[in-house]
Amino acid sequence: MSAKRVIVNFFANIEEYFCEALLAFFVVLLFVQILLRQFWGYTIPWGEELATYMFVWFAYLGAVVAAKMSAHNRVSFHFRYFPPIVKKVSEAIADLLWVGFNLYMAWLSYDFVFNRMNLFWKSQTIGLPMKYFYMILPVVFVLMSIRILWNNYLTLVKGVEILDPEAREIENIKRVAAARAQQG
Repeated sequence: MSAKRVIVNFFANIEEYFCEALLAFFVVLLFVQILLRQFWGYTIPWGEELATYMFVWFAYLGAVVAAKMSAHNRVSFHFRYFPPIVKKVSEAIADLLWVGFNLYMAWLSYDFVFNRMNLFWKSQTIGLPMKYFYMILPVVFVLMSIRILWNNYLTLVKGVEILDPEAREIENIKRVAAARAQQG
């Protein structure tokens, strides 16, 4: 694999890598906290606070990953009875409303973090300004909007059918079952 392809692949999946790193780090941090408390009666003063902030970042970045995978819940059962174009147009309109909401939330959170937040608000034990922890909000709402628009581009312009992970797994199970049925 070429270096250019590796770099492109890294940036295409960057949210997933951050989620994996955050999950691993906060689970290990909490596990170490438990061991220290249980066996030595000591805790890292800033450990639980940092783990909490990392969990919040993990949850928000997980929403971006779900948007990338088209895995957010949506009511689509009724589209079975309509032509496929109705489904595409209806989902595109819903996604545009979602992007509008995300961009509004990005603006509100940006305004809060950079214009309205008290500069003296600091985390209790770490001592960092809270601005650094809240900066995830505008970032994820913008990233989520980019992922939603990209999925719509792939679907509407390129004609790519994006299946959520559950639908993809169901298709794989059907394919395997059909292959086994033909074998014997």
